[in-house]
Amino acid sequence: MSGTSLADQNLAQLANWLMYSAIAVYLLAFVAACAEWAFGGSTKVVRVSAAASSAQQTPVAPSRGRTRSVAVDGATGSSTQVLAPPAATSPEEHRAPAGDGSGAAGDSPRADLVGRIAVALTVLGLLLHFGSVLARGLAVSRPPWGNMYEFSTAFALMASAAYVGLLAARKPVRWLGVPVLFSVLLTLGLAVSVLYVDSAQLVPALHSYWLWIHVSAAIISGGVFHTAAVVTVLYLFRDRWEREVAAGRVEGRTAGLWRRLPSARTLDKLAYRLTGLVFPLWTFAVIAGAVWAEAAWGRYWGWDPKETWAFITWVAYAAYLHARATAGWKGRRAAVLGLVAFATFVFNYYGVNILITGLHSYGGLPTR
Repeated sequence: MSGTSLADQNLAQLANWLMYSAIAVYLLAFVAACAEWAFGGSTKVVRVSAAASSAQQTPVAPSRGRTRSVAVDGATGSSTQVLAPPAATSPEEHRAPAGDGSGAAGDSPRADLVGRIAVALTVLGLLLHFGSVLARGLAVSRPPWGNMYEFSTAFALMASAAYVGLLAARKPVRWLGVPVLFSVLLTLGLAVSVLYVDSAQLVPALHSYWLWIHVSAAIISGGVFHTAAVVTVLYLFRDRWEREVAAGRVEGRTAGLWRRLPSARTLDKLAYRLTGLVFPLWTFAVIAGAVWAEAAWGRYWGWDPKETWAFITWVAYAAYLHARATAGWKGRRAAVLGLVAFATFVFNYYGVNILITGLHSYGGLPTR
């Protein structure tokens, strides 16, 4: 940090301390969120024939054509959730056992309390995280995403803020806590251990108002793509569990875990909608990068590795959306294509910046 004032150095140091504090709080929130999943619900799921009935069963209001009942064991007081094969017309609905994604309904008081603690810790971690990013920007008097470390911290901030924003809007998405916090911790862990560099001024090519426009659009796009990928992975697990339920191969302990998620069909639609929502912004980010390249290097497009992989990512997501919209791809085939598209985005960020030399090689990687 040579050439900077003492006040700027103090701000940079404050940013580092706030970042480490945020990571510690996020870790506690992640442990609490995992505990909520572990404590939440001990419902045992079994499959019975549509004609099966019992005097012990207490009927519950059916949902989407499914017959559901709860049998109470008078000796132990434990409950068993009985799922009768639905009279649905589509294969998707035949594999949709319980689960609304609320992550709280039906939980024990202990699980609900731990879940609330996890949310409170996540909010505290988000505030510390925001303070770190803000202090880093003030220390260098520029947008705090001029290198890979800063981009990673801003990217993780966006993912955490999106999750907390959904909770603040009273959306039933507490089930997202475990995967979102895990990915945030992974991103920040790589940032502080591998990508960290001291705060410094930018190279001349980055001194442009396009830094605000292009990079901020890329950060937002990446955050939403990341969320869609998390939902897609959860879809694959939930879909596999629903198939096992339909085949009668599910043990009770797995039901208490996977019932916290929405149905596989809902997760599939959510991943698609998130991708479709942010794809125009990613298109704008690619175009803005080309305009910035013309201002910095005198050409709009030169097939630099970063430009090439940004275009490959655009094509991959365009193929995913096209397959969903025109070919009617849904379910596992679409999920695999969506994850391939996200893999190109991840390689564009980590692989191109670390492994390939090009005009974008000023990403601020530390020299060891």
